[in-house]
Amino acid sequence: MRLALSRPAAPAAAAWRVHLSLLVLASAAILLLFRRDVADLLTLWWTSTTYGHCLFILPVVGWLVWTRRRELAALRPAAWWPGLALVAAGGAGWLMGEAAGVAAARHFGVLITLEGAVVTILGPHVGRALLFPLAYAFFAIPFGEWLEPPLQQVTVRIVMPLLHLAGVPAAADGVLIHAGPYYFEVAEACSGSKFVLSMLAFAALVANTCFRSRRRRAIFLAVSLVLPVLANGVRAFGTIYAAQLVGLQAATGFDHIVYGWLFFALVMAVVMAVGWRWFDRAPDDPAFDPATLPAPSTRVITAPVAALLVIATTAIFPAWADALGARTQPLPREIDLPEVPGWTRAPLSTRASWQPFYPSADHQVIGRYVDAQARAVDVAIAVFGHQEEGKEIISYGTGVLREGDRWVRIANPPPIDGGSAMRITAAASDGKPVERLVVTWYRVGGIVTSQPAIVKLATLRARLLGGEPGAVALHLSAVKVPDVDPAADVARLRAALGPLDEVTAAVMR
Repeated sequence: MRLALSRPAAPAAAAWRVHLSLLVLASAAILLLFRRDVADLLTLWWTSTTYGHCLFILPVVGWLVWTRRRELAALRPAAWWPGLALVAAGGAGWLMGEAAGVAAARHFGVLITLEGAVVTILGPHVGRALLFPLAYAFFAIPFGEWLEPPLQQVTVRIVMPLLHLAGVPAAADGVLIHAGPYYFEVAEACSGSKFVLSMLAFAALVANTCFRSRRRRAIFLAVSLVLPVLANGVRAFGTIYAAQLVGLQAATGFDHIVYGWLFFALVMAVVMAVGWRWFDRAPDDPAFDPATLPAPSTRVITAPVAALLVIATTAIFPAWADALGARTQPLPREIDLPEVPGWTRAPLSTRASWQPFYPSADHQVIGRYVDAQARAVDVAIAVFGHQEEGKEIISYGTGVLREGDRWVRIANPPPIDGGSAMRITAAASDGKPVERLVVTWYRVGGIVTSQPAIVKLATLRARLLGGEPGAVALHLSAVKVPDVDPAADVARLRAALGPLDEVTAAVMR
């Protein structure tokens, strides 16, 4: 009996060694081709508080594969050429992210390419056996920035009733809360998005490992997402309430300790305690039945050929991106602000100074315009000859607000003539708070818009299909003063500027 079992096992073990060696080789080549994106991911994992949980995802994936080792040993890897479609899909996704300047698309593209290499070199039956580990690896990609603004609003809506219930006089203005003698900003870091994303990754692992019932998995995931949002609102209320009792400095110092070290651990413990009694699967139960995953009988190629095809397919897309990045917009040596009928130039304010942040722009200019009623509006323009990684008209920490800026966002009021509006506030030079309204438009690929998604799509189209490679950012800003509506001032200057298509095209000529 032992001899009969060992004869097929030896060839299978040899096949695994060959296929895994070639998979490692192909994966190393993919990582080398996309080395810039790999370095970006490592930097984000190590430095970002929002995405720190991503550091643990790959070790968890390794553990998930290890728990399946006995079942995997019963399978025989077989290289499968249709898996190259997944490799190409990942490369195409990366190329689109590269052309549009969307880091998340590039990062997802790299991961999909690696997973396509797994399916191509090991075969679809092994890919199905590793379906959850491969899917779970997507949590290693930083995503979810779009969650921050809505979660900020949810936190404010939870905090305000609790403050009123506790007898603390409070009023909210966007993401700013005036409670007692203090002002609090529900910043992006306080929105709870980092814990929602971390809890989602944790809950997905527990749901797969500890539940068989799909209904129980869905309920557990829902509870795991709702609970940290509610708990974050209670935490923010506790910080504001504590400030009324022990002072602002002591309350915020304690909040940082609780928020950073204890809060998430406590929420995870509560979620596990709630779900424990409904666990219906032991973590060491077999993840799959090898008998249900037969090896492919057609479309099989040799493993060395599969590895070479994976590397060759992947290499097409970085080469394509290099060819796309060669085009640039001819720009004048200097740019100037346009003449605006009915408005004259004036010195910029020193009390409430502000300007947008575009460190990689080819040209930037800002100036103040004043009308006959002494109403003032600032106009800022940034021009890019082309866009590439690190030189993008829309990227994190650039634009109206820079990272760590003294200006902070209050809210986003309704658009003005299609331009996205933002209310911001900061302490003026005399120490008193001052508020600004900033309205923004972009010109990309010959299109004028204020929507970041359209900017990215226009950038993608211009780079892939040919078009105007340059880009322009236009900002109109007015300081809020008593009895004056800054939105009306901005709207009047905007009307006096004339067609934005002509204004934004003129600064590139």
